Amino acid sequence: MALADNRKARYDYEILETLSAGIELLGLEVKSVRVHSVSLDAAYVGIRGKEAFLMQCSIPAYQPSNTPKDYDPLRVRKLLLTKKEIAHLEESEAKKGLTIVP
Repeated sequence: MALADNRKARYDYEILETLSAGIELLGLEVKSVRVHSVSLDAAYVGIRGKEAFLMQCSIPAYQPSNTPKDYDPLRVRKLLLTKKEIAHLEESEAKKGLTIVP
């Protein structure tokens, strides 16, 4: 079950293949994701040192009044993928003209 969908990406890009991945979240972000307060409009995936990261994805805190002062809704979040899937993404990213969109 997808809790977030990037409809704009399907309009702007030709989707060659899809993968499902988990996201490493903080406790205050989990409820926000469950109520579909996720914005993937400007988000992208980057591979750094054999790990995949979701960047520029906006996940606001569920209760802003209880949120720590230093919380960043656009922070970099680690994607939970297997080593084989990350290697495939890294190979695809290296090809000219291919982009990894969430």
